[in-house]
Amino acid sequence: MALMDGLVAFVLAGFALTGSPGPATLSIAATGAAFGAQRGLPFLAGTVSGILTVMVITATGVTGLVLAVPSAAAVVGGLAAAYMIYLAYRIATAPTLAEDSGQGSPPSFGGGIFLALANPKAYAAMAALFSGFVLIRERPEVDAALKTAILLAIVIVVDIAWLFVGAALTRAFRQPGLNRAINVSFAVLLVASVALALLL
Repeated sequence: MALMDGLVAFVLAGFALTGSPGPATLSIAATGAAFGAQRGLPFLAGTVSGILTVMVITATGVTGLVLAVPSAAAVVGGLAAAYMIYLAYRIATAPTLAEDSGQGSPPSFGGGIFLALANPKAYAAMAALFSGFVLIRERPEVDAALKTAILLAIVIVVDIAWLFVGAALTRAFRQPGLNRAINVSFAVLLVASVALALLL
């Protein structure tokens, strides 16, 4: 029963921390809004792959070693902010779905990996989830593997939902002006989430 209680709490915390608006989820939704769900799938797959790497880095303690170097956190934060601002610009200036004839290129698989690896919120969320819960006390390696598998499933579900929410907005509002407003709104939210992540 203790395992089941801990598992339920872990899953709920996983959905809360990975599903809340942040640089990754907002960029996935914005990609869906700007380019459609199908064309956003490679970026989503890259983001999920990057988050899986963040989980492994966090579970093995590498994050603490890297961030112990004084300049490392500043460099990683600066690179992350620069890429996310660039991504926000790409989303804000993407052709609306009504205007797009295939010339606009959505963010790539590699861009998704980079976004996840450079996202401060991802490391904070994974550190909280891996250190705050113990599912299998006697076997730390099995505990880490189980947490990783559960969180990976949660991240996939959450990210797919964000992608389709973004795509649904532009399908619902076919007018180019509204499409543009949705894209710009997502871009502004993405920049705001970056600023918030760097301030915390």
